[in-house]
Amino acid sequence: MTDKDNRQANEIATLGGGCFWCVEAVFQELEGVRFVESGYSGGEKPNPTYQEVCSGVTGHAEVVQVHFDSNIIVFREVLEAFFATHDPTTLNRQGGDIGTQYRSAIFVDSTQQREIADQLIAKLDSRQIFDSPIVTEVTELDTFYPAENYHQDYFRQNPAQGYCQAVISPKMSKFRSMFVGRLKTAQ
Repeated sequence: MTDKDNRQANEIATLGGGCFWCVEAVFQELEGVRFVESGYSGGEKPNPTYQEVCSGVTGHAEVVQVHFDSNIIVFREVLEAFFATHDPTTLNRQGGDIGTQYRSAIFVDSTQQREIADQLIAKLDSRQIFDSPIVTEVTELDTFYPAENYHQDYFRQNPAQGYCQAVISPKMSKFRSMFVGRLKTAQ
């Protein structure tokens, strides 16, 4: 085996699908994902705070950066998990979370990522997988700002918190049943 065979192929997907606590929790359990970082993208203000993003005035979306090994999982499969675990048909809303900061978004960093995202959205829409058309924004990644430390690994550190119990736990149960063969074996 060569050194090249031993190296992990690392890619990054930057995704917004509502509250970043939910999206982070899902991807932390997906096989091939090395780590997930919550943060903000798509806005105007440099280094925004959580309070500023929540106000809606910065234009940022709550996002996660999913760092993954493309020898194990490819970008398209990351997007398939993304679309399966949030509602990409509601503009600026995921459940009770309302505002542009909760928009469905894919921030691409290459022409290849854009093509894959556009093709998958077209396929899902043509097959009418959802009751309404997909409104997920596909746009160039400009800057990713990591969220404050207390937002990182939130669900794992706060499983008894009310939002985690009411929103994230049911989403995780659904995700685990849908992707049972694609989950990391050691949690």
